[in-house]
Amino acid sequence: MNAAASAVETVRSYLAANDIEHEERTREGVEGASFSLTLPGEKKLQTPVRLDVGAHALGVHAFVCRNPDENHHRVYRWLLERNLKMYAVSFAVDRTGDIYLEARLPLAAVEPDELDRILGSVLANADESFNAILELGFASSIRKEWEWRILRGESTRNLEAFRGWLEA
Repeated sequence: MNAAASAVETVRSYLAANDIEHEERTREGVEGASFSLTLPGEKKLQTPVRLDVGAHALGVHAFVCRNPDENHHRVYRWLLERNLKMYAVSFAVDRTGDIYLEARLPLAAVEPDELDRILGSVLANADESFNAILELGFASSIRKEWEWRILRGESTRNLEAFRGWLEA
């Protein structure tokens, strides 16, 4: 069995052993496979993740947030500073400005314990960073939504994390 086939089997077994629902895709004539899954969180309720097993490496791609509405410089600086503190994953921005967590592992490192650490790092960093990214990049929209809900007597439950600076 080659390295890519072994890594595909390791990922498949890991996901099954941990009861992680996923979709698997293979492409004809291409080594490896892609696995799409969703990690549950607390602040960021769901983090979509794609694991791409290629001929030489495992790519980890997790969507965190769409392109911020404002304060791009502050958001991107915050992400870069945060990159210095994270295990194995880094924040990245695609050509449209959407924010992702990315990682690359050599196929030799694709083992259950390392998959656990990488997915744990993805989940922790997406979840712990989410409200800060929203505060920096979407403050005007959040404030408008808060004011609209207060005015109409609507629930503000899903905005409670921002209450402190919204009421200031």
